[in-house]
Amino acid sequence: MLGKTAAGLFWMFRYLERAEATARLLDAGFRIALTRAGSSRSEWESVLTTVGQIKAFKARHGEATSSKVMEFLLSDRDNPSSIIRMVKAARDNARAVRIALTREVWEATNESWMTLDKLLVGKFPEADLPDVLTTIRQQNALVRGATTGTMLRNDGFNFVRLGTFIERADNTARILDVKYYLLLPSISQVGSQLDIKQWETILRSVSALRSYTWLHGATVNPRDIAQFLILHQQMPRSLGFCYNKICDNLGYLCKDYGQEAESMRMAERIRDDYLGRTMESIFDHGLHEFIGNFLNANGQLGTRIAADYRFEVGS
Repeated sequence: MLGKTAAGLFWMFRYLERAEATARLLDAGFRIALTRAGSSRSEWESVLTTVGQIKAFKARHGEATSSKVMEFLLSDRDNPSSIIRMVKAARDNARAVRIALTREVWEATNESWMTLDKLLVGKFPEADLPDVLTTIRQQNALVRGATTGTMLRNDGFNFVRLGTFIERADNTARILDVKYYLLLPSISQVGSQLDIKQWETILRSVSALRSYTWLHGATVNPRDIAQFLILHQQMPRSLGFCYNKICDNLGYLCKDYGQEAESMRMAERIRDDYLGRTMESIFDHGLHEFIGNFLNANGQLGTRIAADYRFEVGS
Protein backbone atom coordinates (compact mmCIF):
# COMPACT_ATOMS: atom_id res chain seq x y z
CA MET A 1 0.00 0.00 0.00
CA LEU A 2 1.24 3.50 -0.83
CA GLY A 3 2.38 5.51 2.18
CA LYS A 4 -0.06 8.28 1.26
CA THR A 5 -2.98 5.85 1.39
CA ALA A 6 -1.80 4.32 4.65
CA ALA A 7 -1.48 7.81 6.15
CA GLY A 8 -4.97 8.79 5.02
CA LEU A 9 -6.56 5.73 6.62
CA PHE A 10 -4.47 6.03 9.79
CA TRP A 11 -5.30 9.72 10.30
CA MET A 12 -8.91 9.48 9.20
CA PHE A 13 -9.61 7.16 12.09
CA ARG A 14 -7.39 9.00 14.55
CA TYR A 15 -9.42 12.15 13.92
CA LEU A 16 -12.73 10.28 14.26
CA GLU A 17 -11.62 8.70 17.54
CA ARG A 18 -10.32 12.05 18.83
CA ALA A 19 -13.58 13.80 17.95
CA GLU A 20 -15.60 11.18 19.81
CA ALA A 21 -13.27 11.33 22.80
CA THR A 22 -13.69 15.12 22.93
CA ALA A 23 -17.46 14.68 22.88
CA ARG A 24 -17.21 12.18 25.72
CA LEU A 25 -15.04 14.56 27.73
CA LEU A 26 -17.50 17.40 27.23
CA ASP A 27 -20.26 15.11 28.46
CA ALA A 28 -18.16 14.21 31.51
CA GLY A 29 -17.40 17.87 32.21
CA PHE A 30 -21.07 18.76 31.90
CA ARG A 31 -22.13 15.97 34.28
CA ILE A 32 -19.40 16.74 36.82
CA ALA A 33 -20.27 20.44 36.74
CA LEU A 34 -23.80 19.51 37.76
CA THR A 35 -22.44 17.89 40.94
CA ARG A 36 -20.89 21.16 42.10
CA ALA A 37 -22.93 23.74 43.96
CA GLY A 38 -20.43 26.51 43.25
CA SER A 39 -18.30 27.44 40.27
CA SER A 40 -17.76 24.76 37.63
CA ARG A 41 -14.72 26.47 36.13
CA SER A 42 -12.30 23.74 37.28
CA GLU A 43 -14.33 21.05 35.50
CA TRP A 44 -14.22 22.90 32.20
CA GLU A 45 -10.54 23.66 32.66
CA SER A 46 -9.94 19.95 33.27
CA VAL A 47 -11.60 19.15 29.94
CA LEU A 48 -9.39 21.70 28.16
CA THR A 49 -6.31 20.32 29.91
CA THR A 50 -7.14 16.76 28.90
CA VAL A 51 -7.37 17.66 25.21
CA GLY A 52 -4.25 19.84 25.44
CA GLN A 53 -6.07 23.10 24.65
CA ILE A 54 -5.95 25.02 27.92
CA LYS A 55 -3.28 27.51 26.73
CA ALA A 56 -4.91 28.09 23.35
CA PHE A 57 -8.29 28.63 24.98
CA LYS A 58 -7.05 31.07 27.62
CA ALA A 59 -5.15 33.06 25.02
CA ARG A 60 -8.40 33.67 23.16
CA HIS A 61 -11.13 33.54 25.80
CA GLY A 62 -9.65 33.93 29.30
CA GLU A 63 -11.84 32.36 31.97
CA ALA A 64 -13.28 28.94 31.18
CA THR A 65 -17.07 29.10 31.22
CA SER A 66 -19.36 26.37 29.98
CA SER A 67 -20.62 28.31 26.94
CA LYS A 68 -17.15 29.39 25.84
CA VAL A 69 -15.64 25.91 26.25
CA MET A 70 -18.54 24.25 24.43
CA GLU A 71 -18.24 26.61 21.47
CA PHE A 72 -14.42 26.34 21.40
CA LEU A 73 -14.37 22.53 21.40
CA LEU A 74 -17.54 21.88 19.41
CA SER A 75 -18.12 24.42 16.67
CA ASP A 76 -15.17 26.83 16.49
CA ARG A 77 -14.01 26.61 12.86
CA ASP A 78 -10.81 28.49 13.75
CA ASN A 79 -9.79 25.89 16.34
CA PRO A 80 -8.11 22.88 14.67
CA SER A 81 -8.92 20.82 17.76
CA SER A 82 -12.66 21.46 17.69
CA ILE A 83 -14.94 18.54 16.88
CA ILE A 84 -16.19 20.13 13.66
CA ARG A 85 -12.62 20.65 12.41
CA MET A 86 -11.61 17.09 13.34
CA VAL A 87 -14.63 15.56 11.60
CA LYS A 88 -13.81 17.66 8.53
CA ALA A 89 -10.20 16.43 8.68
CA ALA A 90 -11.45 12.85 8.87
CA ARG A 91 -13.74 13.42 5.89
CA ASP A 92 -10.94 15.10 3.90
CA ASN A 93 -8.68 12.11 4.56
CA ALA A 94 -11.50 9.74 3.58
CA ARG A 95 -12.00 11.60 0.30
CA ALA A 96 -8.27 11.39 -0.43
CA VAL A 97 -8.25 7.59 0.07
CA ARG A 98 -11.76 6.88 -1.15
CA ILE A 99 -10.51 4.10 -3.43
CA ALA A 100 -9.34 2.20 -0.32
CA LEU A 101 -12.74 2.49 1.42
CA THR A 102 -15.96 0.63 0.76
CA ARG A 103 -18.89 2.66 -0.47
CA GLU A 104 -20.61 2.19 2.90
CA VAL A 105 -17.66 3.61 4.85
CA TRP A 106 -17.35 6.63 2.56
CA GLU A 107 -21.08 7.34 2.66
CA ALA A 108 -21.21 7.03 6.46
CA THR A 109 -18.22 9.39 6.80
CA ASN A 110 -19.64 11.91 4.36
CA GLU A 111 -23.07 11.79 5.99
CA SER A 112 -21.48 12.31 9.39
CA TRP A 113 -19.71 15.41 8.12
CA MET A 114 -22.85 16.86 6.52
CA THR A 115 -24.96 16.18 9.62
CA LEU A 116 -22.48 17.77 12.01
CA ASP A 117 -21.71 20.66 9.65
CA LYS A 118 -25.36 21.66 9.95
CA LEU A 119 -25.62 20.90 13.66
CA LEU A 120 -22.45 22.52 14.96
CA VAL A 121 -23.02 26.13 14.01
CA GLY A 122 -22.17 28.88 16.51
CA LYS A 123 -23.64 28.84 19.99
CA PHE A 124 -26.55 26.78 21.29
CA PRO A 125 -28.27 26.44 24.67
CA GLU A 126 -26.39 24.47 27.32
CA ALA A 127 -29.50 22.35 27.83
CA ASP A 128 -29.06 21.05 24.26
CA LEU A 129 -25.52 19.78 24.91
CA PRO A 130 -26.43 16.16 25.82
CA ASP A 131 -28.44 15.72 22.62
CA VAL A 132 -25.69 17.28 20.51
CA LEU A 133 -23.04 15.00 22.03
CA THR A 134 -25.27 11.96 21.54
CA THR A 135 -25.59 12.81 17.84
CA ILE A 136 -21.79 13.06 17.52
CA ARG A 137 -21.29 9.65 19.10
CA GLN A 138 -24.03 8.11 16.96
CA GLN A 139 -22.51 9.45 13.76
CA ASN A 140 -19.14 8.02 14.74
CA ALA A 141 -20.77 4.69 15.51
CA LEU A 142 -22.22 4.57 11.99
CA VAL A 143 -18.76 4.97 10.48
CA ARG A 144 -17.27 2.40 12.84
CA GLY A 145 -20.07 -0.07 12.10
CA ALA A 146 -19.69 0.35 8.34
CA THR A 147 -15.94 -0.16 8.70
CA THR A 148 -16.08 -3.36 10.72
CA GLY A 149 -18.99 -4.69 8.67
CA THR A 150 -17.75 -4.09 5.12
CA MET A 151 -13.97 -3.64 4.87
CA LEU A 152 -11.57 -6.39 3.92
CA ARG A 153 -9.20 -7.43 6.69
CA ASN A 154 -6.21 -6.32 4.63
CA ASP A 155 -3.38 -3.88 5.23
CA GLY A 156 -5.75 -0.92 4.88
CA PHE A 157 -7.92 -2.23 7.68
CA ASN A 158 -4.83 -2.68 9.83
CA PHE A 159 -3.89 1.00 9.41
CA VAL A 160 -7.49 1.92 10.28
CA ARG A 161 -7.26 -0.06 13.49
CA LEU A 162 -3.83 1.25 14.39
CA GLY A 163 -5.05 4.83 14.11
CA THR A 164 -8.11 3.98 16.21
CA PHE A 165 -6.34 2.23 19.06
CA ILE A 166 -3.31 4.50 19.35
CA GLU A 167 -5.66 7.46 19.63
CA ARG A 168 -7.99 5.62 22.02
CA ALA A 169 -5.13 4.64 24.33
CA ASP A 170 -3.96 8.26 24.40
CA ASN A 171 -7.45 9.50 25.26
CA THR A 172 -8.10 6.97 28.03
CA ALA A 173 -4.75 7.74 29.66
CA ARG A 174 -5.45 11.48 29.58
CA ILE A 175 -8.91 11.05 31.10
CA LEU A 176 -7.44 9.06 33.98
CA ASP A 177 -4.68 11.58 34.58
CA VAL A 178 -6.94 14.61 34.63
CA LYS A 179 -9.27 12.99 37.17
CA TYR A 180 -6.42 11.95 39.42
CA TYR A 181 -4.83 15.39 39.54
CA LEU A 182 -7.30 18.10 38.62
CA LEU A 183 -10.90 17.37 39.45
CA LEU A 184 -10.93 17.09 43.23
CA PRO A 185 -10.75 20.44 45.00
CA SER A 186 -8.76 19.05 47.93
CA ILE A 187 -7.43 15.83 49.42
CA SER A 188 -10.20 16.00 52.02
CA GLN A 189 -12.71 15.16 49.27
CA VAL A 190 -11.15 11.75 48.52
CA GLY A 191 -13.73 9.04 49.19
CA SER A 192 -16.53 11.60 49.49
CA GLN A 193 -19.80 11.49 47.58
CA LEU A 194 -18.34 14.09 45.23
CA ASP A 195 -15.29 11.91 44.60
CA ILE A 196 -17.45 8.86 43.89
CA LYS A 197 -19.73 10.81 41.54
CA GLN A 198 -16.73 12.08 39.61
CA TRP A 199 -15.27 8.60 39.21
CA GLU A 200 -18.65 7.35 38.00
CA THR A 201 -18.69 10.16 35.46
CA ILE A 202 -15.21 9.21 34.23
CA LEU A 203 -16.47 5.66 33.70
CA ARG A 204 -19.44 7.05 31.78
CA SER A 205 -17.12 9.10 29.60
CA VAL A 206 -15.50 5.90 28.29
CA SER A 207 -18.79 3.92 28.22
CA ALA A 208 -17.54 1.69 31.02
CA LEU A 209 -19.88 2.25 33.97
CA ARG A 210 -22.16 -0.71 33.24
CA SER A 211 -19.31 -3.13 32.52
CA TYR A 212 -17.46 -1.96 35.64
CA THR A 213 -20.51 -2.63 37.83
CA TRP A 214 -20.87 -6.08 36.28
CA LEU A 215 -17.41 -6.89 37.63
CA HIS A 216 -17.30 -4.89 40.86
CA GLY A 217 -20.89 -4.22 41.85
CA ALA A 218 -22.01 -0.79 42.96
CA THR A 219 -18.84 -0.07 44.95
CA VAL A 220 -16.77 2.68 43.30
CA ASN A 221 -13.13 2.24 44.20
CA PRO A 222 -10.51 4.46 42.50
CA ARG A 223 -7.88 1.70 42.46
CA ASP A 224 -10.33 -0.76 40.88
CA ILE A 225 -11.34 1.84 38.29
CA ALA A 226 -7.70 2.59 37.44
CA GLN A 227 -7.05 -1.15 37.10
CA PHE A 228 -10.12 -1.49 34.90
CA LEU A 229 -9.10 1.33 32.56
CA ILE A 230 -5.40 0.44 32.45
CA LEU A 231 -4.99 -3.33 32.63
CA HIS A 232 -8.31 -5.06 32.00
CA GLN A 233 -7.97 -7.18 28.87
CA GLN A 234 -11.67 -7.22 27.93
CA MET A 235 -12.55 -3.56 28.39
CA PRO A 236 -12.52 -2.01 24.84
CA ARG A 237 -11.11 1.34 25.96
CA SER A 238 -8.51 0.09 28.42
CA LEU A 239 -4.83 0.60 27.68
CA GLY A 240 -4.26 -3.14 27.84
CA PHE A 241 -7.00 -3.90 25.32
CA CYS A 242 -5.78 -1.17 22.96
CA TYR A 243 -2.21 -2.45 23.02
CA ASN A 244 -3.23 -6.04 22.42
CA LYS A 245 -5.03 -4.83 19.29
CA ILE A 246 -2.11 -2.61 18.24
CA CYS A 247 0.28 -5.56 18.52
CA ASP A 248 -2.15 -7.78 16.60
CA ASN A 249 -2.52 -5.32 13.72
CA LEU A 250 1.19 -4.57 13.52
CA GLY A 251 1.77 -8.34 13.49
CA TYR A 252 -0.61 -8.73 10.55
CA LEU A 253 1.24 -5.98 8.67
CA CYS A 254 4.58 -7.64 9.34
CA LYS A 255 3.20 -10.91 8.01
CA ASP A 256 1.66 -9.26 4.93
CA TYR A 257 4.87 -7.40 4.07
CA GLY A 258 7.24 -10.22 5.01
CA GLN A 259 9.35 -8.29 7.50
CA GLU A 260 9.25 -7.35 11.17
CA ALA A 261 9.17 -3.60 11.60
CA GLU A 262 10.70 -1.71 14.51
CA SER A 263 7.22 -0.43 15.41
CA MET A 264 6.17 -4.03 16.13
CA ARG A 265 9.03 -4.48 18.59
CA MET A 266 8.32 -1.08 20.14
CA ALA A 267 4.61 -1.89 20.63
CA GLU A 268 5.46 -5.18 22.32
CA ARG A 269 7.90 -3.40 24.64
CA ILE A 270 5.26 -0.83 25.61
CA ARG A 271 2.72 -3.60 26.27
CA ASP A 272 5.18 -5.60 28.36
CA ASP A 273 6.86 -2.70 30.20
CA TYR A 274 3.77 -0.63 30.99
CA LEU A 275 0.85 -3.04 30.91
CA GLY A 276 2.51 -6.15 32.25
CA ARG A 277 2.66 -4.60 35.73
CA THR A 278 0.42 -4.92 38.75
CA MET A 279 -1.63 -1.98 39.97
CA GLU A 280 0.44 -2.00 43.16
CA SER A 281 3.62 -1.35 41.22
CA ILE A 282 1.91 1.35 39.13
CA PHE A 283 0.66 3.19 42.23
CA ASP A 284 4.01 2.72 43.98
CA HIS A 285 5.72 4.34 41.01
CA GLY A 286 3.05 7.06 40.86
CA LEU A 287 0.00 7.04 38.61
CA HIS A 288 0.71 10.49 37.17
CA GLU A 289 4.30 9.54 36.33
CA PHE A 290 3.17 6.23 34.85
CA ILE A 291 0.61 7.93 32.60
CA GLY A 292 3.04 10.64 31.52
CA ASN A 293 5.64 8.06 30.52
CA PHE A 294 2.99 5.95 28.78
CA LEU A 295 1.70 8.92 26.77
CA ASN A 296 5.23 9.72 25.66
CA ALA A 297 5.84 6.10 24.59
CA ASN A 298 2.49 5.92 22.81
CA GLY A 299 3.28 9.10 20.89
CA GLN A 300 6.69 7.74 19.89
CA LEU A 301 5.03 4.58 18.60
CA GLY A 302 2.77 6.62 16.31
CA THR A 303 5.86 8.36 14.94
CA ARG A 304 7.65 5.03 14.47
CA ILE A 305 4.71 3.54 12.56
CA ALA A 306 4.77 6.52 10.23
CA ALA A 307 8.51 6.04 9.65
CA ASP A 308 8.23 2.29 9.10
CA TYR A 309 5.42 2.61 6.57
CA ARG A 310 6.62 5.84 4.97
CA PHE A 311 3.91 8.34 5.69
CA GLU A 312 3.73 11.72 7.36
CA VAL A 313 3.29 11.88 11.13
CA GLY A 314 0.33 14.29 10.96
CA SER A 315 -1.04 15.99 14.09
